[in-house]
Amino acid sequence: MPNSASAKKRLRQNVVRRARNRSLKSSVRTQMKKVIAAAEAGDVAKAEEEFKIAAKKLDQAGSKGVFHKNSTARKKSRLQRIIMKAKSAG
Repeated sequence: MPNSASAKKRLRQNVVRRARNRSLKSSVRTQMKKVIAAAEAGDVAKAEEEFKIAAKKLDQAGSKGVFHKNSTARKKSRLQRIIMKAKSAG
């Protein structure tokens, strides 16, 4: 339990930021699942549309420090590879 005023403020900030980060992470993960689901279903056009949204969300999360920039690049790369695999299969 914080005692000083600055520690109390820091705790309040951490609570708000944690909630914001969790929300962003959840949103990104959901969008990634949509891309994967569309690709596995063979709907390449839908997968590409969902990927555009996912890439934007990943970049935003990376710029805010929710994910490391290399982590966002890796996730985008893996999603692209899944889409390319679906394209070649279908």
